[in-house]
Amino acid sequence: MPELEIKDRNNNPAGKIKLSDEIFGIEKKGDILHASVINFLANQRQGTHATKTKGLVSGGGKKPWKQKHTGRARAGSSRSPLWRTGGTVFGPQPRDYSYSMPKQARRLALRAALSAKLADGEIIFIDELAIEKSRTKDIVSMIKNLGLEKHSVLIVIPEENDAVKLSARNIPGVRVSPAAGLNAYNIISHDRLLIVKGAVAGIEEAATS
Repeated sequence: MPELEIKDRNNNPAGKIKLSDEIFGIEKKGDILHASVINFLANQRQGTHATKTKGLVSGGGKKPWKQKHTGRARAGSSRSPLWRTGGTVFGPQPRDYSYSMPKQARRLALRAALSAKLADGEIIFIDELAIEKSRTKDIVSMIKNLGLEKHSVLIVIPEENDAVKLSARNIPGVRVSPAAGLNAYNIISHDRLLIVKGAVAGIEEAATS
């Protein structure tokens, strides 16, 4: 893979970077990306939905009328699902939607997402992102200088940085992720990836280990 240009925060050239073909140069794998996205979304579901069955609806302990000689159908409870005030039959109940995906498959999906983004020219590398104090206008200025103001952007940093996260959290369409926490869903759900040079090693480690 040829060396790629690195920009600074003002969109000026700041060097070159050599990427691994095993991480950023594999062929497209739509099936594994789809499986990874479905897995991620399933694991985000709360699963707290609930409906009341006959046994959960309050009341209904008394038999509405006697069994025989009324001319009406037999009824044992006013909370029967057949009644307007009754319970729900086979309604949703709290459940856990999460499931695990093989580690090798997750790594492959991450590599496939990174490769697809790079092949489409949707990754920008910057030399550094040194923010000591949270200031939203610093991130806004950088995104504008790089011509990304009309795109959703995932900023990948080497490690957790509260100042960067606080600076970006109020900007619509902008999200920050440490290299170790990168996943295929976050990559493909953003228009552009803005990767800090120091995060490349962490990305390669996350995609292979």
